[in-house]
Amino acid sequence: MMNGTWKVDARDGKLAMAHIYVAFVALALGGLAGLLQVLVRSGKFELPAGISYYTILTTHGVLLGLVLTTFFIIGFQFAAVSRTAGTLSDRVRFWGWVGFWLMTIGTAITAFYILIGEASVLYTFYAPLQAHAGFYIGLTLVVVGSWISGFAMFAHYAKWKKAHPGQVSPLLTFMPVVNMVLWLICSLGVAATVLFQLIPWSLGYVDRINVLVSRTLFWYFGHPLVYFWLLPAYMIWYAIIPKIIGGKMFSDSLARMSFILFLIFSIPVGFHHQLVEPGIDPAWKYLQVVLTFMVVIPSLMTAFSMFATFEMYGRSKGATGLFGWLRKLPWGDARFFAPFIGMLFFIPAGAGGLVNASHQLNQVVHNTIWVTGHFHLTLATTVVLTFFGAAYWLIPHLTGRVMTKAMNRLAIIQTIVWSIGMIFMSSAMHFAGLLGAPRRSAFSTYGDAPQALEWIPYQIAQAVGGTILFIGIILVLIIVTNLAFFAPKGETEFPVAEVAEQAERTPLVFENWKLWIGIAVVLILIAYTVPFIDMIQNAPPGSKGFKLW
Repeated sequence: MMNGTWKVDARDGKLAMAHIYVAFVALALGGLAGLLQVLVRSGKFELPAGISYYTILTTHGVLLGLVLTTFFIIGFQFAAVSRTAGTLSDRVRFWGWVGFWLMTIGTAITAFYILIGEASVLYTFYAPLQAHAGFYIGLTLVVVGSWISGFAMFAHYAKWKKAHPGQVSPLLTFMPVVNMVLWLICSLGVAATVLFQLIPWSLGYVDRINVLVSRTLFWYFGHPLVYFWLLPAYMIWYAIIPKIIGGKMFSDSLARMSFILFLIFSIPVGFHHQLVEPGIDPAWKYLQVVLTFMVVIPSLMTAFSMFATFEMYGRSKGATGLFGWLRKLPWGDARFFAPFIGMLFFIPAGAGGLVNASHQLNQVVHNTIWVTGHFHLTLATTVVLTFFGAAYWLIPHLTGRVMTKAMNRLAIIQTIVWSIGMIFMSSAMHFAGLLGAPRRSAFSTYGDAPQALEWIPYQIAQAVGGTILFIGIILVLIIVTNLAFFAPKGETEFPVAEVAEQAERTPLVFENWKLWIGIAVVLILIAYTVPFIDMIQNAPPGSKGFKLW
């Protein structure tokens, strides 16, 4: 039992926990910045000591959107591959630590320049807003560190494949590999704009920057980034939740197929963030919108698979009628309850995503706070609640402790508090966005304009929701601190589900990396080559850097 197959080796556990600690520190600081934001936007609160609203906006976006997610995901994936493909070799673990320290140092540098007010470029660090070069260099270190960790996982996977020729790899090793391949391909875009455009520009080596190229490279990265966050939640749903409820996985093949579809279709779709951007031919926007809608397919496959798993389990426990199986699910287990609530929130979140990606509907909501509301449903609810649910067994497994009944009860309360806060905040954002309220902007009545005054009640509702969410953050930090340092010593299982007997055998074609990466690259070239050549050949004069705050 202790040979690394069933229990994550203590040395691998340390590596995973290091990432998870940083993730939760980012949650605390980024959550505080978020609370300050919603209070300022309500118009009832002003920041002290000349702190700029746009400084805390950048802090919130970078710490929660990039740092919390990337660190938690890489920590979780290291634990998953160690658990399913055997203990990491010393070399893989060494490079995992190198990646971790590069990311941590990069995060510290980035945070420093944001907090001293030299990098208030909002969450998307969009040109022509210009930050201090240190901000871009710090983010580069974060990306490079994550690449090193990705290659360490690839090396571990390759070693397993060599030892087991002709066999299908463990699902929780295959899935992190797909996710890191996705991350590697998409983050090349942000690396290119940062290294070749933003750093030379911020250092003053070049005076002007091609804004359209910079934004296009950013969104080549920015949309697949959402799936980099989402796929680890899917890993937990597919491979872990069935075990937690006491059931079996509906289909291993279907899980792999959905991940491959995400790899293929999530990258050549960045233009749907640029539908109102001049300089891109509408025909190319149309192509990328069509490809965006293809991403709906693996999401619907996942929904089908999860509810099939739940129903199979409920029926095996004697449930009858159309929805009788719902009563058989373990509602009192926070490890199930938090991710399940995340799944439910993904239904309106996905519908909102279809609105954002539709050319005509996008005209209504583009650059309004509707988009922020959508973002908080997908990442800050679906993904984050699933990560919290995973932390409730992952942290005690890695620290050799057990979650007590009291902590489990607190975790259920935390999930409910989070859901109530998000319903208030996200709904208010969606409604205010439909009324035209802008995103990314501090409180303003725009000279008491009648339209702007319509937004104020919604902004107060956002502040109420954001305050409830902050209470949720405090609760989860109490639980995580307990599980890491104070919970009783003991053995906690790292649950990995078996596949149902009636499921089809998994074909080896899913691990034909040349085929799948080849298709992904071809689609990217089709979607981006001509528009890119056009942007460079017909480039406007370019823009100088702006520092507005």
